[in-house]
Amino acid sequence: RFVLFFFCFFIAVSFGLTAAPLDVQHIAPPFWWTGMKNHNLQIMVHATDIAKYQVKLTQQGVRFVSAVKVENPNYLFINLEISDDAKAGKFNLEFSDGKKQFTYPYELKARNKTNYPAGLNSSDVMYLLMPDRFSNGDVSNDVVKTLQERNLNRDSLVYRHGGDIQGIINHLDYLYDLGVTALWLNPVLTNDQPQWSYHGYACTDNYNIDPRFGDNELYLKLINETHKRGMKMVMDIIFNHVGDQHWFIKDLPSSDWVHEFPAFTKTTYMVSALMDPYASQHDKDIMSNGWFDKHMPDLNQANPLVANYLIQNTIWWVEYAQIDAYRLDTYAYSDLKFLEQWGQSILNEYPNLGIFGETWVQGEPIQAYFHGKTNLNTPFYSHLPGLTDFQLYYAINAALNEAFGWAEGVSRLYYTLVKDYLYQDAYKNVIFLDNHDLSRFYSVVNEDLDKYKMGMGLLLTTRGIPCIYYGTEVLMKNYANPDGLVRLDFEGGWKGDKENKFESSGRTAKENEAFNFVRNLQNWRKNNTVLHDGKLMQFIPENGVYTYFRYNNQKTVMVMLNPTDKTVSINTQKYAEIMKDYTLAVDVISDKTLSDLTNISIPPKTIYIFELKK
Repeated sequence: RFVLFFFCFFIAVSFGLTAAPLDVQHIAPPFWWTGMKNHNLQIMVHATDIAKYQVKLTQQGVRFVSAVKVENPNYLFINLEISDDAKAGKFNLEFSDGKKQFTYPYELKARNKTNYPAGLNSSDVMYLLMPDRFSNGDVSNDVVKTLQERNLNRDSLVYRHGGDIQGIINHLDYLYDLGVTALWLNPVLTNDQPQWSYHGYACTDNYNIDPRFGDNELYLKLINETHKRGMKMVMDIIFNHVGDQHWFIKDLPSSDWVHEFPAFTKTTYMVSALMDPYASQHDKDIMSNGWFDKHMPDLNQANPLVANYLIQNTIWWVEYAQIDAYRLDTYAYSDLKFLEQWGQSILNEYPNLGIFGETWVQGEPIQAYFHGKTNLNTPFYSHLPGLTDFQLYYAINAALNEAFGWAEGVSRLYYTLVKDYLYQDAYKNVIFLDNHDLSRFYSVVNEDLDKYKMGMGLLLTTRGIPCIYYGTEVLMKNYANPDGLVRLDFEGGWKGDKENKFESSGRTAKENEAFNFVRNLQNWRKNNTVLHDGKLMQFIPENGVYTYFRYNNQKTVMVMLNPTDKTVSINTQKYAEIMKDYTLAVDVISDKTLSDLTNISIPPKTIYIFELKK
């Protein structure tokens, strides 16, 4: 029997009748879909000496085009063309090196026939949360033994705390009640780094949710639950870098997969070098190609294989999870030609997808450079519908914390919005008071509840897509020094917490006052389209008071902001062009009616939000 077995085995191998299995470590994308607008698909296969193998397949509507080899023989890139008549189903990728052969099953799925992605626009109020610090809904995944970081310590700013996707699902009704229409999570993809893995910005697997948050199926459940409530899902992704423990960093496909220097070189973070007419090439190169940090290798998107990997991964998550929008981290640090290619490719497939890029820069022209629709004559066109509006963030801080002057205090708000002429559509810019990288707003205004209300009122009534950071509604505080202090746990999200800020009974009187102010204003905003796409008219600040109007054919809203320490009386004759047909004003915050609009006296540190009535 022993001799017969080996004789048969020898004959089978000689004539290629058996499949010799090979350990395929990674294949990306793991599956794809029929009916995509782009008929091309590139499959990245990672397996020991896979480059030795020839590839063929037999599947209706799928044509093998080519196989691309790179420096590392452990990689093979398979180019396929998927025609319009391709059928959904599984088929085998057949590998052979002349002596051995094996097959790998691949699947084309039928596309989802839904109305998603719904996109993102100025009718939305977005809520940003850090999953590890929001709520722990499943303690069984707090520590995953197969991952490198297994430190769980809620008293530490750098270790994981156990928050997860189930915890978010458990509190969706809280967010809905708060008036939230879109949910932005800091990155939830696998981050198998030995330390600092909680924030998610050093991805090590682009196709799988971090097991400490849940899994891909649970992420789908979260999105389905948000959609059931009429809420949208925003996914946070990074093109510029990955974690140094990413599987393709530990076994680089090629020497030009990442940017490398003779010695470790960090980016200058000076985005201005990219459009500076007097910039040196050295400054441009270090800005774009330097690493964001030592454990974050800088991807070379000028390599077409890298670019294609990132573009397909982006499309995969939209199709797989039906997300509504993307937030693009460290947007300006990636290769500019790639960013143009990415924007065009994604919007060609999903014209309604919401997209906004992080542009943490100084100056409106530098920020506007990265906006897809501008009135600038630049060589770069991003295709981006929106940006993170740091310039308005700076202006709001100045308005509430600086004394009034020609260019100071509320004048900063006025001048910042004047520069909206740079954009064709500034309404898709995301506006905010704080986020996971910035000091918390309540601390920035010195824990002054009146200033807090002015900031929130302004955020929810001016142009753009407002975003609030988790816990801002219940007066979470601290400065971003270090940044872990602004990423503390939402009290009540963990079993055994002494206080539960998700419930009014667990909040102080001041916290409830802030929460109710935000909830009432956000739900009012949700039901008033004049705050979504209504026009904006602003007036030059007078005596430290800044006044603007939002208006359409159905309604006019008047907003007056007085951050000074004195009562100011404003003669409204200067606003006659927009107020002349109105005789009454209803205060949205207090519900009181103002019957005389000739002169309006506004107390110190107060915001008035009026619905004007005839």
